[in-house]
Amino acid sequence: MRVKAQNSMTFNLEKCIGCNTCTVACKNVWTNREGAEYMWWNNVETKPGIGYPKQWENQERWRGGWVRKGDGLTLRYGSKPYQLANLFFNPHMPEMKDYYGGDVYTFTYDDLHDPEQQKQQPVARPKSMVTEEEDIPITWGVNWEDNAGGTNVTGKLDLNFKGMSEQERDAFLRFRDVFYFYLPRICNHCVNPACVAACPSGAAYKREEDGVVLIDQNRCRNWRYCISSCPYKKPYYNWVSGKMEKCILCYPRVEHGLPPVCFHSCVGKIRSFGVTFYDMDRVPDAAMVDDKDLVRAHRDVILDPSDPAVVAKARESGLSDDWIDAAQRSPVYKLFKRWELALPLHPEFRTLPSLFYIPPLSPITTSAGSISPDEKDVFDMDQPKGVLIDPDEIDRFRVPITYLANLFAAGNPEPVRVSLRRQLAVRLYERSVRVDKRPNVDVLKRVGLTEDDAKGIVRALSLAFYNERFVIPTTKREDADISPYTERGFAGYSAMGPLTPLKRRKSYFPAPHDPAKDYE
Repeated sequence: MRVKAQNSMTFNLEKCIGCNTCTVACKNVWTNREGAEYMWWNNVETKPGIGYPKQWENQERWRGGWVRKGDGLTLRYGSKPYQLANLFFNPHMPEMKDYYGGDVYTFTYDDLHDPEQQKQQPVARPKSMVTEEEDIPITWGVNWEDNAGGTNVTGKLDLNFKGMSEQERDAFLRFRDVFYFYLPRICNHCVNPACVAACPSGAAYKREEDGVVLIDQNRCRNWRYCISSCPYKKPYYNWVSGKMEKCILCYPRVEHGLPPVCFHSCVGKIRSFGVTFYDMDRVPDAAMVDDKDLVRAHRDVILDPSDPAVVAKARESGLSDDWIDAAQRSPVYKLFKRWELALPLHPEFRTLPSLFYIPPLSPITTSAGSISPDEKDVFDMDQPKGVLIDPDEIDRFRVPITYLANLFAAGNPEPVRVSLRRQLAVRLYERSVRVDKRPNVDVLKRVGLTEDDAKGIVRALSLAFYNERFVIPTTKREDADISPYTERGFAGYSAMGPLTPLKRRKSYFPAPHDPAKDYE
């Protein structure tokens, strides 16, 4: 057992209102400069839809993530000789039109302030920031599909409808309000990051002390393979500096015990942040299992921080008591591992992401004029039935289970059903306590929960204080091994693979600068 600490996150989609306050906060802090105009390290997408950049989930087109090959994993992009052959022309990378429909643009705001009298009302026209061309067409943007706008067209390219007939898909897309929900996205800071393994210069790396994935700006040579190999398309190219940039999980804040700004600013309080311990020795096997077992294997990698054996191994790995205490109080561990409510985004990419989503509940579809099954079946205290008795009944939810399964469980509906049924059971239990004054414990037993579990879930998702949602130990940088001549986590094109930490050789780094030699 080799214990590693990982800063991890959960997003509760049941409460996301798509206000984009998180996006604005991130934009103002990190990407409000030249060259980063089109960078949205945090963005909120509306599902169904193809997202930002266009069709980022389509790995047949972009070749991101990992695939099994023989007894190991290989980058979906291709072999290292294939990457080298495409070094100066990358055919599997989103272009600017996939982000903004054309060039990065601004508007001719000076026209609004020109004192010269005109024959018509002045208008700020779109203007390319790259070519200075004016009146460029705008055909796409980061929020192009907000609130399901245009989804009847773009939704047909949404891969999460896989497994449904064309008639079913068209029926869901024909009527805009049949279902949609919001999907906020940031870098997943994966345990097995494909972007790190693909970087020829070793600029992308995963920090040993907390698992944050970063890009060394001094080493970056803008090969852009991190864009292609990241299946979530979260690295971006700065067209002014010629460097790659990505979400840094606000590590200057996290190191001081503060949450990232998108977490802090979230109006719906959907975000939780905490430390999880995982067994590094199990990671290769977890990334190799069949698609239907990926969620289970991912949970098996996460260790119980209260287990004395895990605590002992954590101390051997150099983790201090405050980090162990934070892991024991982590809301992420409870929501993902203990209660099995949260799920990873597209686990079939095999990157083992550290961001988990609680899938949204939705109304049960009924025929016009019929009594709601919520009243007839689910809330019947004496004869409980419906979705908590027959798992197939959950397929009557307005958000298709198949869609959620393709999004969060590699097509396996069972983990999604467990999450949704447990969320429903907690609601029914709370209703029985507050309305009927008769606690219905049976409804919890049917889904494998106890009363303590139900109270903990309510606390974590609805009533948690700031210090309960964000359990972040301060980082002791003086204890971190940050020398470039020693192990620096997963990094480098010359590594055997992402699962083998790369030992840096001194020859990879320039000699320390000696100012005295400038005058020799």
